[in-house]
Amino acid sequence: MPYCSVTKASIYYEMIGDGIPIIMIHGFGVDHRLMKGCMEPIFLERSGFKRIYFDLPGMGKTVEYHQVENADDILETVLDFIQKIIPNQQYLLMGESYGGYLACGIVDAQRELVHGLCLLCPVIIPEKGERTLPAHTILYEDDGLLSKLTPREKEAFRSENVVLNKKNWVRYRDEVYVGIICADNDFLAKIEQHYGLSTMLEEDSFDKPSTFIFGKQDVVVGFKDAFQILDRYQKASYNVLEQAGHYVQIEQADLFQKLVNEWLDRTIME
Repeated sequence: MPYCSVTKASIYYEMIGDGIPIIMIHGFGVDHRLMKGCMEPIFLERSGFKRIYFDLPGMGKTVEYHQVENADDILETVLDFIQKIIPNQQYLLMGESYGGYLACGIVDAQRELVHGLCLLCPVIIPEKGERTLPAHTILYEDDGLLSKLTPREKEAFRSENVVLNKKNWVRYRDEVYVGIICADNDFLAKIEQHYGLSTMLEEDSFDKPSTFIFGKQDVVVGFKDAFQILDRYQKASYNVLEQAGHYVQIEQADLFQKLVNEWLDRTIME
């Protein structure tokens, strides 16, 4: 298995394809399979991009992360990984949930190298109690399907999704839940005490192609808080998709793929 040793961890990663590098950062408590599951179908029909998936410390197959204590350490580890795997190269950046929060920190640190940014249900406000969130609403549920799940599976599926059918469950199970059940929960509990970066993200504008994608029924990060930072992204589209919770890439797969393709098209035209 491919690993990249950096100062505070040994990072598991997968690299697929050739061309413009895209760094893919998954969220908190899952692993690289979340990003790989939603992004690889897009590249069945287009080429020219080198996709780089990896596991954050305490998640997936990444090991030797005992020196990582907080969000600053995680960001440092990701920056070290990027520098080692694609040294001094321009790249595209995509972040999901907490990975989106880290991606904004990466833009601050490597603004001259990040050629485009796609944020998927990103954390905007690290303090969970200060987020603007909708009420939790289930729009559809297949009772027969739910009756076959274990209590833990059912709780996880219902907590962050809003269209609870078999198709969405299979993808959630194979792309999200698999990461949840193998995460280092003791480590994650430690990081949750220091979940936010110690310095505020910069307010300097970012003038490269950008896309925000949110689920309207997302009870984890919501969608309204992003309005506070939109002015920083001069070439950003802002998309809020109905009938989607925190895993909008699963519940609105077709629209998600169209939006990502449109973003990729814009990065090529720059």
